[in-house]
Amino acid sequence: MTDPVLFALNASQEFGLGVAREIGLPLADHEEREFDDGEHKARPLVTVRNRDVYVIQSLYGDDRQSVNDKLCRLLFFLGALRDAAAARVTAVLPYLCYARKDIRTQTRDPITTRYVATLLEAVGVQRVATLEVHNIGAYQNAFRCGAEHLHTAGLFAGHIAAMVPRDGPVCVVSPDTGGVKRAERLRQRLMRALDREVPLAVMEKARGKGVLTPGRLIGEVGDGLAIVVDDMIGTGGTLAAAARACRAQGARRVVAAAAHGLFVGNAAAVIGGGELDQVLVTDTVPPFRLPPDVAAARLGIVSVVTLFAEAIRRMHDGGSLVELLED
Repeated sequence: MTDPVLFALNASQEFGLGVAREIGLPLADHEEREFDDGEHKARPLVTVRNRDVYVIQSLYGDDRQSVNDKLCRLLFFLGALRDAAAARVTAVLPYLCYARKDIRTQTRDPITTRYVATLLEAVGVQRVATLEVHNIGAYQNAFRCGAEHLHTAGLFAGHIAAMVPRDGPVCVVSPDTGGVKRAERLRQRLMRALDREVPLAVMEKARGKGVLTPGRLIGEVGDGLAIVVDDMIGTGGTLAAAARACRAQGARRVVAAAAHGLFVGNAAAVIGGGELDQVLVTDTVPPFRLPPDVAAARLGIVSVVTLFAEAIRRMHDGGSLVELLED
């Protein structure tokens, strides 16, 4: 079997270079060109005919390109690869945009997860791989092509286990009922790492028209370490509310763990405040919105470069992603 061809668009070059080093392959050359009127084009500079191609692009907005800019550039590049006769094209999206709006919560709401899936399939993508989406079921049902989902449970469990004092109390907390399965995955991996029982607590939460209404904390947190786990951090309001509830029940330390740190709005004040002792995120989104002093004091970054590299290797070779996530 020939080696895969690996691309990373300019906005995700640093992440892509890390993945390429782990796989042991160079990033393939491509061109991204800007036109004076704001339009752009992207094309591969190597042959992809009858090759298995992987394109890395993390779809978050920054001060250079918006979410929509990155999505549009990705779509055009993927279409160019199919037109250049690539045998199979896989979109590797460390952070998948528009994934939080996966059901209708108000009349005539859009279901943007499905619309993004339709766009990717329209340009000929045969497979998509991403990390820790808001709702796994909605993500998998939105796509008719292959939809691979990676999670952070094993990576976070290893880091958190090192924080727990020997025989010290620890509890995993879901900040809402929708995240219970994610919290349970982390709890199971943490129990394996610590070789003992770890309880689970769940925070009631209601959100309507952008307004968060925290409810009760169901479960016993105890007087030790509380781990609040979520898929992403926006303003940090959900995590802060859960942290306050944990401390009200006696938790001495509260650590948040979320795959994607967007840190928008007043997140810097929330992260730098007293509710959370530490925040763990991955490198799918650089923490460029946080002031350096806040990031240095509170933030821990867990890299998922190796995870994505191994996932690409297994997708290409026909290996098991289930075993990868269980190991």
